[in-house]
Amino acid sequence: MDIIRKHFRLLPGGEYSIEVDPRKVDRETVKLLGELGFNRMSVGVQDFSPEVQVAVNRVQSLEETKLVIDSAREFGFKGISVDLIYGLPKQNVISFNHTLDEVLKLDPDRLSIYNYAHLPSLAKPQRRINESDLPTPDARLQILQLAIRRLTDAGYVFIGMDHFAKPDDELAVAQRQGRLHRNFQGYSTHAEADLMAFGVSAIGKVGPSYCQNVRTLDEYYDRLDQGVLPVFRGIELNADDLLRRSIIQALMCHFELSIESIEIAHLIDFKSYFSSEIEDLREMAKGGLLSIDDQWISVLPRGRLLVRGIAMAFDRYLRTDRERVRYSKVI
Repeated sequence: MDIIRKHFRLLPGGEYSIEVDPRKVDRETVKLLGELGFNRMSVGVQDFSPEVQVAVNRVQSLEETKLVIDSAREFGFKGISVDLIYGLPKQNVISFNHTLDEVLKLDPDRLSIYNYAHLPSLAKPQRRINESDLPTPDARLQILQLAIRRLTDAGYVFIGMDHFAKPDDELAVAQRQGRLHRNFQGYSTHAEADLMAFGVSAIGKVGPSYCQNVRTLDEYYDRLDQGVLPVFRGIELNADDLLRRSIIQALMCHFELSIESIEIAHLIDFKSYFSSEIEDLREMAKGGLLSIDDQWISVLPRGRLLVRGIAMAFDRYLRTDRERVRYSKVI
């Protein structure tokens, strides 16, 4: 934090967030984080079911999680978020309902409920997971539907896809005011902010470009020792990328898209430019996921669960690489 303050001007009252693992943080550490200037905290939970925790090799008690959250409140953190994951091995509707019971007692300001991505070829620890223990796509959808119902009944606003927030939280306010933004880390209230990436494999965004750092410590320090930025790949967005990004942003953040506004902003004829995509959307409309006419594309309540799949229709890179992803792959 001293180094960051040396090179960056941190605004008083700004938003300074840190993600913590309750198994490795105690009350004194939380106190120190507050003294360093952090004022928001994201707490990883995943699931409170002992059977699920053993299956994913992350045993974490409710008591140590509660200690961290209580300490954050004691030392003045103004926002606390809890991260859960659905689709984990041994997980089911009943067990996840018990997890939600405990999470609601913790009373976080925000919740993130992410879909577990099983990629054993990329993540070596996942190779220990028995794929037969994973819930089916139908079971995943039931778990997500349960979470949405329980959390909205408890007063949280369903921000969309994977985020929930209390009505007075900045995310919920931003959505009501049309200021909500989504980046590759989740929903944000800072629409046009650049993201500076530090550390192994970190991803940054500056203007119309994205870049990712190298993936090993040896490469990272070697590049720095040579006075070279440790970036190993990146992309500069072209006009088509920017157009599609604006559409995907609108669908994921606001669940509706003004066709006319896109045509004016990007000087295109929407119907001819996206003829193939519109065909896909009309198929989704038949399934009750969305409505589409000459002026608007609107995601319906049922479609909110699958808004990622709806947005994928506009992803040119996905369309080039393979046929349209089946809904079960999205859930």
